[in-house]
Amino acid sequence: MKEKNIENNLMEKIVSLCKRRGFVFQGSEIYGGFAGTYDYGHYGVMLKKNIEEAWRRAIDEHRQMAFIESSIFTAPRVWEASGHVSGFSDPLVICNSCGEKSRADHLLESIGVKADEKMPEKEINNLFDANRKKLKCPKCGKYDFGSVRAKSLLATSNLGIFDMEGDDQNTYLRGETAQGTYINYKNILETGSFFIPFGIAQIGTVFRNEISPRQFLFRQREFEQMEMQYFVYPNEAMNEYEKWKKERMEYYIKLGIPKSKLRFKDHENLVFYAKAACDIEYEFPFGWNEIEGIHYRGDYDLTQHQKFSGVDMNYFDEETKEKFIPHVVEVASGLGRVFLMVLCEAYNEDSLKESKRVVLNLPIKLAPIICSVSPLLKNKPELAEYAETKVYMPLKAEFGRVAWDDNGNIGKRYRRQDEIGTPFCIVIDFDTLTDDAVTVRDRDTGEQERIKVSDLVQFLKEKIN
Repeated sequence: MKEKNIENNLMEKIVSLCKRRGFVFQGSEIYGGFAGTYDYGHYGVMLKKNIEEAWRRAIDEHRQMAFIESSIFTAPRVWEASGHVSGFSDPLVICNSCGEKSRADHLLESIGVKADEKMPEKEINNLFDANRKKLKCPKCGKYDFGSVRAKSLLATSNLGIFDMEGDDQNTYLRGETAQGTYINYKNILETGSFFIPFGIAQIGTVFRNEISPRQFLFRQREFEQMEMQYFVYPNEAMNEYEKWKKERMEYYIKLGIPKSKLRFKDHENLVFYAKAACDIEYEFPFGWNEIEGIHYRGDYDLTQHQKFSGVDMNYFDEETKEKFIPHVVEVASGLGRVFLMVLCEAYNEDSLKESKRVVLNLPIKLAPIICSVSPLLKNKPELAEYAETKVYMPLKAEFGRVAWDDNGNIGKRYRRQDEIGTPFCIVIDFDTLTDDAVTVRDRDTGEQERIKVSDLVQFLKEKIN
């Protein structure tokens, strides 16, 4: 792989590549865009599914693991029980001059003042007031803000719920997938052969009423979470928390992220029910930021749902004959953030055979396409037929992630596949018709080798493994 030579505007380049090559588009783009929402294109969907599958495989290495898909809409009482209705908020501040809405903690951090969205409203107002003369509106540049107030992050919907007078009543789009796990905890125990310690995992769409969505896919209003709740004996919880910290860090290193660009960051302001919490952070082009949270949540969630629903959440241990509410260790990551991290790490600009190019050096297990198949000349029927019937179709049937590419000359095809992140380009030429061998070009090195068509499947399997 060539040495990286990336300028400071890396994020702009990644956003441009995502649109140009069909990874990600701005949501509702033809109507001027809708902030905080994004649509995944063909290659974006494939990359996203590969990231999801890598996560599922890693979680499923544990024997006692159940996978579920809970509903996006839930009874409003779920969010009252969890504390989201009263305590799930961000510190909002509005510029008096232009009306721009900003996160107070982000403004404070921009001038080097440590802040946290979990701070009580009074505490962050005091901190904001002490630094008010230094805080500039990111839109108009003036130093003129109102007071900080807590803004609920729960997105609301009416969903046909009415009161006695027929007026709409609010319900909520889920703010996290975890609550869907907690309210199904008893169902999993009663229908499966699970016993403590065991986990419940799911990937699903969540919604946040974000004040200032920013940094492309990093902070969105609609995104997917990958979460797992691990139910454990209370006296073993801290030990399990430390185990999951180690395992999740090793996971990202195995995914191809350099250890030097990953770190743990312990939470200094724990929510009242948390026993311990930390983030795994990645060094994005815009600085260190969270990609995954690991939390020891105690028995708070199950206790709250027991209290609000009246359903007994106790676990009965057959060996000790004890009843208790399990404690929970959670691992939670945003799929969009991991997707963005993978792109940032893979993006490269180099020179290959004296020709400049943009390339995504994606690990083969994550790349949207494993290989592309190209007849040297698309207007030669004998080449096209051989390429399709003897190379493309068999490889497509075996691997799925195989592309047909006959648009433009070979050099343009290579550059296009480099930007998509395709590890191998396979070219069928006139020699192929007599020797049943094809040219396989390596994305990272540009080197080419002749491989027998009969050996292609085994060749690619070895590369994948």
